[in-house]
Amino acid sequence: MATTKHTLVALVEDKPGVLNRVASLFRRRGFNIDSITVGQSETPNISRMTIVVDGTNTSVEQVRKQLDKLIETTRVTDITGDNIVVRELALFKVKTTSANRSEVIQIVDIFRANIVDVSSDSLMVEVTGDEDKLNSLLKLLASFGVKEVCRTGRIAMTRGIINETTHKGAKQAEASEEKSK
Repeated sequence: MATTKHTLVALVEDKPGVLNRVASLFRRRGFNIDSITVGQSETPNISRMTIVVDGTNTSVEQVRKQLDKLIETTRVTDITGDNIVVRELALFKVKTTSANRSEVIQIVDIFRANIVDVSSDSLMVEVTGDEDKLNSLLKLLASFGVKEVCRTGRIAMTRGIINETTHKGAKQAEASEEKSK
């Protein structure tokens, strides 16, 4: 069976040690985490983890189920096959001289990236986009010399599709509203 990159989204309680337990679960199952990002969610005291792992559908589903059983976990979803928006953020520190600085700036503009720091021998570039966009920009900037790279990893959300549970709840609310009239 072929392995593919899977994007899992986990809503977890915002407590010390939760990230360690999640990472340990993947380690015990022999998965390398390609990226993991954690931040606040729309619900107080609940964090949203976006985890990217490489594996077969079956093995990732087993890990997803085990992750869902952790006490601190509210919900875990594999959004790999869904219609999603994926982004990463990166900072690239690029070597520049007075002779090539304008060329670097033109490349940065083409990618709709921002220059966030300037020094006599470098520019720091901030770019947001999908993995391919970041890799393409990095490849072009490599010819000038890249001093440093810092990337966030993937964050992802499903597009504005109505959730099945929410949709059922909305239909039930509409039905009871109609009955009360």
